[in-house]
Amino acid sequence: MPRIKIELPERFSFSTEVPIYIGHINYGHHLDNTALISLVSEARVRFFKSLGYSELDVEGVGIVVADVAAQYRSEAFHGETLVIEMAANDFNKLGCDLVWRLSDKATGREVARGKHGIVFFDYTARKPTSVPPAFVAKVSA
Repeated sequence: MPRIKIELPERFSFSTEVPIYIGHINYGHHLDNTALISLVSEARVRFFKSLGYSELDVEGVGIVVADVAAQYRSEAFHGETLVIEMAANDFNKLGCDLVWRLSDKATGREVARGKHGIVFFDYTARKPTSVPPAFVAKVSA
C-alpha cells in the first residue's frame, strides 16, 4: 500500500503555538491521533481569525473540510508546546488545501505534517461556492 507523502511549501504564512495537555495523550503515552486533528482544527480557526475571518464568514461564505491527510514524523508528549504552521495552496474553483506542519517548540523536532482540503460553502443556499478572490489575495501575499 502506498504511503501518504505531504509536500510542504517553502514558506508558511501563519504560525501559532498550542500546548499538549494530558487529555491529548493516549494509552501509548504520546499524542493521540484524534487529538492531532483537534489541535490542527484549533490552528485552522486561528489561521482564519488572523486573516480577519471566521470559518463561517470568509468574504461572506463559509468553509467545510472535505478531506484530511496526515503523515506522522515523531511522537509528541504531555507538556510539550507545538508550533503549528499553516499555508493555503493548490487552489481550484471551489477550494484549496490548508497545508500544515507541527513541530516541538523546544527542539524543532517535526511531529506531523498534513493537509486539510477545504471547500468554500454557501450555508444559506447549502451548496459549494467559488473561492473568494479576496481570500486568495490575502493568503498569496
